[in-house]
Amino acid sequence: MSILMFIIGAILGSFYLVVGTRLPLKENIITGRSRCDNCHKTLKWYELIPIISYLIQGGKCRHCHKPIKIEHLIIEIVTGLLFLFGYLYFGMTIKLGIFLVIISLALIIFISDFKYMIILDSPLIISTILLIILKYFEIGLKNTLFACLYGIALFVFMYLVKLLGDKLFKRESLGGGDIKLCFIIGLTLGYYGIGLRMGLICIIFSAFLALPYAIASVYLKKKNELPYGPFLIFSLVIIFIFLKKFYNLLIFFSLN
Repeated sequence: MSILMFIIGAILGSFYLVVGTRLPLKENIITGRSRCDNCHKTLKWYELIPIISYLIQGGKCRHCHKPIKIEHLIIEIVTGLLFLFGYLYFGMTIKLGIFLVIISLALIIFISDFKYMIILDSPLIISTILLIILKYFEIGLKNTLFACLYGIALFVFMYLVKLLGDKLFKRESLGGGDIKLCFIIGLTLGYYGIGLRMGLICIIFSAFLALPYAIASVYLKKKNELPYGPFLIFSLVIIFIFLKKFYNLLIFFSLN
């Protein structure tokens, strides 16, 4: 089962790379055939086997012999390892399903936001639908509805933050995708009674995660804009993994 989870993750990792790189360019990811980025030669099925094809071909295209971007290998291995970790950590539970949905979304956002500074709507919509279904089976209809309300509340909160930021900085302070992503954060962490507070902790934690990258971008790249979505979603991933520890920390500060 562990081997199967790694293989599934590696296969999906290859697909997520296609989604994150092609959809922002309005390319078809369903009927469009995979091709070499250099010579644009259509690739055969045996050239598309995750990890194995890259290693057998020595990281080069069989046709033009130019190097294939190593990001293909990295994404496939990382996704496989994350799927394997999720199975070993959560077991065959609904929480595993939730983890796989948010880690899949995280990888797509990481690719699209860092490459094109955009968070795609379609992965957000699909993830939302899957999360609502999974949460229904995990915590029931009533608490799922509360989770949706927490998602809406967090969405509205971040939208107000954006309006304030736009007014203060006289420019766009937050992208629309970041705000929509906050709905998913509220929905995922929307356990009855702690959802909104845990969602706010997730946003604050994401700011700390983004801080080193922001400082490096300003001083090294002279850039004043950064993709915030990856830090938001990976903050969600970390908090979801260590949810009990964050919950205990929240209770501790609430009591003191």
